[in-house]
Amino acid sequence: MNYSFQFQVQAIVHTSFRQRHFSSFLRYTASRRNLEMEEVKDASDLLVGDPALMETKIEAIRLGGPQKLQVIADFDATLTKFSVNGTRGQSSHGLLQQGNPEYDAKRQQLYEYYHPLEFSPTIGLEEKTKLMEEWWGKTHALLVEGGLTYESIRQSVANANIAFREGVPELFEFLEERDIPVLIFSAGLADTIEEVLRQKLHRYFKNVRIVSNRMVFDDNGSLVSFKGKLIHSLNKNEHALDMAAPVHERFGDMDGPTDDNASLKKRTNVLLLGDHLGDLGMSDGLNYETRISLGFLTAVLVEGLKPPFVPVSYHYVIYSIETALFNF
Repeated sequence: MNYSFQFQVQAIVHTSFRQRHFSSFLRYTASRRNLEMEEVKDASDLLVGDPALMETKIEAIRLGGPQKLQVIADFDATLTKFSVNGTRGQSSHGLLQQGNPEYDAKRQQLYEYYHPLEFSPTIGLEEKTKLMEEWWGKTHALLVEGGLTYESIRQSVANANIAFREGVPELFEFLEERDIPVLIFSAGLADTIEEVLRQKLHRYFKNVRIVSNRMVFDDNGSLVSFKGKLIHSLNKNEHALDMAAPVHERFGDMDGPTDDNASLKKRTNVLLLGDHLGDLGMSDGLNYETRISLGFLTAVLVEGLKPPFVPVSYHYVIYSIETALFNF
């Protein structure tokens, strides 16, 4: 796939406001000033569950206008690349190096034990949810016990194998110009995500807010606790919307002005972006009128699982091991 993330998502937004007809999947080709939409009819790594339903949804979003739309996006392997320089990209949890090899090793051991369970087709949702709570809770405890510092986060991000998908900055700018909010909803670490945004995008977007596991530091920059509800891969939903906040400065100061989160609940048209079936719950608790979901189901294939259930879960699905590993 040689077209960027920006164009994939921007095409849906643009189509919602400008186009009345939609048959499969649209993409942009050409420069930002001279955008041209082209249908992709035979892309084996693109699936559209119900084209007729999509036409109805896009028309509803178009009629609602930008003022009723919000974008809800997962972070790891959705906004960021699944593969970077030919190797698996790191997550906001996985990139952290505490400066204490013993605790880094302990967190890696937890990953090796729990990660296969996250994708196991033989474990029921209730049991799997408990396992994810255990994993996240133990990991957070190790970060505190191991003496993680804010400076360690900065250094870890600087050395990390992580990158945004091509076109993400332009997409954020496109949405910012239209006053369409972006809610980054992640089971990762808010403070790490913010540092990735600073170091990789080098600018502040007033429309971007983050819901994730947020750290509390003391005056010396050492982690002392986490605040708010623990968010893991299977409990992401907008019941945690009260945790949404603009990008922070160090130790909890805001980079941008705070807005009433109630205004997000009034935006009842949603474009949802995720890479995990659990991400579909990110809009739960929001009384939305119309939702379009776009799934990057790379990990499903990499873990060796079959995707026949995918088209009925996400409205749009992008999945191809070769494409996902080398072209995203």
